[in-house]
Amino acid sequence: MSVTVYEIITGQIIAQLENGVAPWRQPWSVGLPKNLVSGKVYRGINLFLLSTAGCEYFLTRNQAEELGGTIRCKGLPVVFWKILERENKKTGEKELTPFMRYYKVYPANGVEGLDVPSPIGENNSSIERAEAIIQGMPNRPVINYGGNDACYIPSRDEVRVPALENFSDSADFYQTTYHELAHSTGHSSRLKREGVTQNWGFGSHEYSDEELLAEMTASFLSGVAGIEQKTMQSSAAYLNGWLKKMKADPKFIIQVSSRAQKAADYILGHHDEDPG
Repeated sequence: MSVTVYEIITGQIIAQLENGVAPWRQPWSVGLPKNLVSGKVYRGINLFLLSTAGCEYFLTRNQAEELGGTIRCKGLPVVFWKILERENKKTGEKELTPFMRYYKVYPANGVEGLDVPSPIGENNSSIERAEAIIQGMPNRPVINYGGNDACYIPSRDEVRVPALENFSDSADFYQTTYHELAHSTGHSSRLKREGVTQNWGFGSHEYSDEELLAEMTASFLSGVAGIEQKTMQSSAAYLNGWLKKMKADPKFIIQVSSRAQKAADYILGHHDEDPG
């Protein structure tokens, strides 16, 4: 039986998790992974597949050769996918079919002979960018700061986050806020996710999936803001459950990461972008 693209990609994520590395909890200290030639940031599951390479820029074999570079490292898998519209020959109706393939890219620091920009590193405007993401969210829920709990209340469409001074640092505050805003994108007035609109109980499979989505969305937004991420928090309680789901269903992690990218795009006001 041939191995599918889903199995190949999911295997990469499982290997990282079993080694104690959660790819959606990265410091992004060298900048979000992006293609050296196009400058485009990788998205969705690709962002996490490349997150542990310790390099900001990547390129395909053809791109490396065209630039005169010599590859001295192993390639890393990334996926390309889109929805194809085809006509059903029997019914004549239009059908949407997902198309996916994978290819390898190479970290620029493992390719000799290239002129690679220096890593962007951190700068003093990261917190300003982090705050701008919150203030710029379209159709933003009510955010109340204070108290001891961080949560999203769908019935009130309200986010609650402890005050900034109650956090160990600003990065933790913004990551927590992003996590709860991610949940809010599932509201019926936004993306209408069942994990939010159906009000699944704490600890349920659906709630667990929604928690993973929120973790990933917070990671996407932290990368955009340029703020460093700390260790996992709520995700630790769900880790075993997520691993079981990945092993049972190779499509699971790719589907969740796609929804997380969509949630992040909503918060950023990029509603029409391809989540792949």
